[in-house]
Amino acid sequence: MTGFAPDSALVKVVRASPNHGERADNKAPDSIILHYTGMATEEAALDRLCDPAAEVSCHYAIRADGEIVQLVPEGRRAWHAGKSYWTGDRDMNSVSIGIELMNGGHDFDLPAYPEAQIAALIALCRDVGSRHAILPSRVLAHSDIAPFRKRDPGEHFPWRQLAEAGVGHYVSPLPPGDGAPLKRGSSGEAVEGLQGMLAIYGYDISVTGLYGKKTEVIVAAFQRHFRPSLVDGKADRSTIGTLRELMATRPREKSAQSDAGHRLVTSVR
Repeated sequence: MTGFAPDSALVKVVRASPNHGERADNKAPDSIILHYTGMATEEAALDRLCDPAAEVSCHYAIRADGEIVQLVPEGRRAWHAGKSYWTGDRDMNSVSIGIELMNGGHDFDLPAYPEAQIAALIALCRDVGSRHAILPSRVLAHSDIAPFRKRDPGEHFPWRQLAEAGVGHYVSPLPPGDGAPLKRGSSGEAVEGLQGMLAIYGYDISVTGLYGKKTEVIVAAFQRHFRPSLVDGKADRSTIGTLRELMATRPREKSAQSDAGHRLVTSVR
């Protein structure tokens, strides 16, 4: 593919990447996944996203000055999510639109996201979301869907600002406070309840009643997105309370899983 018409009027440049394929079972996008490029320069990031040997791509990349570059048509399966999971789906590439923010990320001291870049991202998410009827709770971090491999877009990403503009599902996190948290080695009904809520919200976690390494990593991923002031993998009152509030305010879906989630919100303390 040497070129294509952009899907969004917000796109300033098309730079076609060869790294894409068919969406599995003709699935339509129902999610937006946000990333940072994690590279030293914008040109290096674009070169890699278009390099056949790298086998990575995204639908859109946004420069620091807000210029939006489209690399893969929305109807195609871009290769941005990798091994991933959300609400039972283990092929997030087939059901998502991937947006990369050109930002050095953790390897380059988590530089701030410029206002022009975030403004462009908000506009693009609103455009994509409206055309594909994407629910706010399906605007996700790469770290949500691949918590053992990824940390992007990072704990400095302005999720609150996006939510105030109508993008994503967000509640004001409760501040970290007193009380002994659930942590690695904890067990029992409280751990089961926490794991159950995380699983129903979308994370790849089983209800075992034992707070092991996997629970710790997933709690840290949750905190990175929804309670970023302290990312330590320990489920304190703030973490659990924020999760409960998210579940209570998420638009209810017609499913047995959703019904179970709403029962957990009222039963877990």
